[in-house]
Amino acid sequence: MKEYGAAIATSSKLAADAGATMIEAGGNAADAAVAAALVSGVTEPGVVDLGSGAYATIWPADGPPLTLDGGVEMPGRGLDEDQFGRGLREAVMEYAGGVRTFVGHGSVGTPGTLATLDAIARRFGRLPWADLVEPAYQHARNGFALSYASHTYMEYCHEVIFGWDPRSRAALHHPDGSLLGPGETVHVEGLSDSLRRIADHGAEDFYTGEIGQLIAAEIAEHEGILTERDLAAFEVLDREPLMVEMDGWQVATNPPPAVGGAVLAAMLLLLGDRPAGPWTADDLALLARAQQAAIGFRAGTLDVTLDPEWEVRRLLEEAVPGPLRAFVTSPSTTHTSVVDSDGLALSVTLSSGYGSGLLPSGTGIWMNNCLGELELNRRGIHAWPVGRRLPSNMAPTIARRGDGTVLAVGSPGADRITTAILQTLVGHVRIGLPLADAIEYPRLHVALEETGPMMFYETGLPVETIDLPRREMPAGSMMFGGVGAARWSPKTGFEVAADGRRAGGTAIAHGA
Repeated sequence: MKEYGAAIATSSKLAADAGATMIEAGGNAADAAVAAALVSGVTEPGVVDLGSGAYATIWPADGPPLTLDGGVEMPGRGLDEDQFGRGLREAVMEYAGGVRTFVGHGSVGTPGTLATLDAIARRFGRLPWADLVEPAYQHARNGFALSYASHTYMEYCHEVIFGWDPRSRAALHHPDGSLLGPGETVHVEGLSDSLRRIADHGAEDFYTGEIGQLIAAEIAEHEGILTERDLAAFEVLDREPLMVEMDGWQVATNPPPAVGGAVLAAMLLLLGDRPAGPWTADDLALLARAQQAAIGFRAGTLDVTLDPEWEVRRLLEEAVPGPLRAFVTSPSTTHTSVVDSDGLALSVTLSSGYGSGLLPSGTGIWMNNCLGELELNRRGIHAWPVGRRLPSNMAPTIARRGDGTVLAVGSPGADRITTAILQTLVGHVRIGLPLADAIEYPRLHVALEETGPMMFYETGLPVETIDLPRREMPAGSMMFGGVGAARWSPKTGFEVAADGRRAGGTAIAHGA
């Protein structure tokens, strides 16, 4: 009888260890992914929280791939029209070259993370739900060290985002108002009690139980639009992933109405068979054009359309190698990848936007600001139809080859998610770099700013011939995401790596 095992790549060592514990206890890749994601949602304030949205691409060895859509939804059920557009605070920070966003009670969309993790556990896992919650509960009860990634982000926003709510300020600051340092212990009042309820009563307590009632009551009191009806109505949706063929691999990624998977698929198609070897200056120029094309289409079309399925079909039909067609225009996330020796692979991404700063009384759970993210609300703040899933850059991705090899990969990083995954896939699958080298290789990202496209790149790339305004970033910049990837091959076993840009964690564990 073969030994069972799994490889876990995620956002921190704490999360990776939680996943490994599940494997050692007799769980599978799904159990490990859920436990790791829960620990991330508890121990990485600012980077992500449990009041977030989630997408998961899952590919069993004996069946087709599936994407679970737990993305943030537009709330407001039962509210009058004049109640929209309120409860918002502008926040400007220097993170990622400069960000303007809106936070506060009115920035909170209906979260889907706990419902998504519950669905993964019920449908694909082996262990009881309470066992999966236990590592996160222990960290909440005992306190946890503020991570490097959390502290790095908090340096930009601890006042404008996490300083206006007194409970949030108390959790992350010293009595004199200074930010906790990396490694200092964080205690969040009410968090362990909420996790105990979630462990005992299920994720449903967040949606129809005491926790949900506390969240909705506080938001209503301060002119937000998330209601008890919105929480009770939330459903995780099954979606068929987008599929792209790449060098003998079938790549499954996040479908509409999320936009991240479509952008990733389009960029893969636009690259065609390039690069043929290590990246050259010409290859990088093509990479920059492909990014500009796909990200431009996203910003101009996918982020505002009410028919994303049709627009994605059009994008992928137009995304062919060679001259780019006429459609070309001139924050806070964590990811977990797990594969096991049975061939089950999961790629799970959580996002809170930049964070709302809101820590509802009695819950200890920070909430997202997805209604305040300007790049996800190009139609206007509070302008999406109630019940509509917001656009998302998240692109949890799995690639499978005919010999049984399977690769789970994903990244945090707002609009840098797709370009980080793209360059990792190309580096590993096409160029043949080991996973760790493909992840650490210097990256390039074309952003669409108010003044036009701007190319950000890490030191070490030959970009002199690319005709775009550019900004050089230091090697290992957190701005370029935090890829986590795990691979299983029946011939060579496990390979796993997590991005040093965000001090990610990995584990390979064995169990029954």
